Amino acid sequence: MIIWLNGTFGVGKTTASKQLTTLLPGARIFDSETVGHMLRHVLDAAVPVRDFQDWRPWRHLVVETATQLLDYLGGPLVIPQSVLVEEYWDELEAGLTRTGVPVHHFALHAERDTLVHRIEHDTVETAARRWRLDHLDDYQRALPWLSDRARVVDTGGRTPAEVAARIHAVVTGPTATG
Repeated sequence: MIIWLNGTFGVGKTTASKQLTTLLPGARIFDSETVGHMLRHVLDAAVPVRDFQDWRPWRHLVVETATQLLDYLGGPLVIPQSVLVEEYWDELEAGLTRTGVPVHHFALHAERDTLVHRIEHDTVETAARRWRLDHLDDYQRALPWLSDRARVVDTGGRTPAEVAARIHAVVTGPTATG
């Protein structure tokens, strides 16, 4: 099983992922950004992009890497990754569906003022602060399709443990089929 935590930067994906892995035996986090970093040295000069997700090989390699990790290690696999372009999510979802692996897609959400406050006061991701703030409009544009295609979990006013518990209840509940 794959649990994909989508949503904008600063919404709590990484922190919720860490909490979630403590609730799911054998769960691991797959940071799919590492695939983008791996591709940079090959593709950056040849095909300049705003975001590594714009490289089609990133989307295909994320599917392949996730599948290989599940085959090798078992699961569940938690992927905390913002995908704010619907066509990119279509590709990822189609690829994962072809593998037969159940995918639970969650969109973590918080109101803009909460996100701005979290990003501006984050003491860990300080170098990416401007980049994260600049992508809030992308998230707002993506919110309609994310709301249709993912289970929305509001992180505003909830602790990471509460967010993880809510996700855990969904993926392990009686109707958790994929």
